[in-house]
Amino acid sequence: QMLLVESGGGTVQAGGSLRLSCAASGATFSNYAMGWFRQAPGKEREFVAAVSRIGGLAYADSVKGRFTISRDNAKNTVSLQMNSLKPDDTAVYYCAAKEGVLLTSPPRYEYWGQGTQVTVSS
Repeated sequence: QMLLVESGGGTVQAGGSLRLSCAASGATFSNYAMGWFRQAPGKEREFVAAVSRIGGLAYADSVKGRFTISRDNAKNTVSLQMNSLKPDDTAVYYCAAKEGVLLTSPPRYEYWGQGTQVTVSS
């Protein structure tokens, strides 16, 4: 059983930056692909970015060039650096873990954090 706790959300003006962090515990972190997902009001949860066990990366087209995902296996953490934020990035952001290979589909992820709100004002 893996426990995930996100931090770093908040309110920022368009064009600004935020850094989200997710701390994992309760399982062997290096065995898991880690992902960030988001859900805006009235919309389905969507893939944002993911990093594989060995550092392979995947990004949604909407965030490529603006967001950077990274992991630290020594600290059991995964981070999401978000730059050039837009109002459309406003959502609750979730950290998730999936044992094995990296995938981008939310139902394939086994463990989820509680979410952190990101609000981008225009």
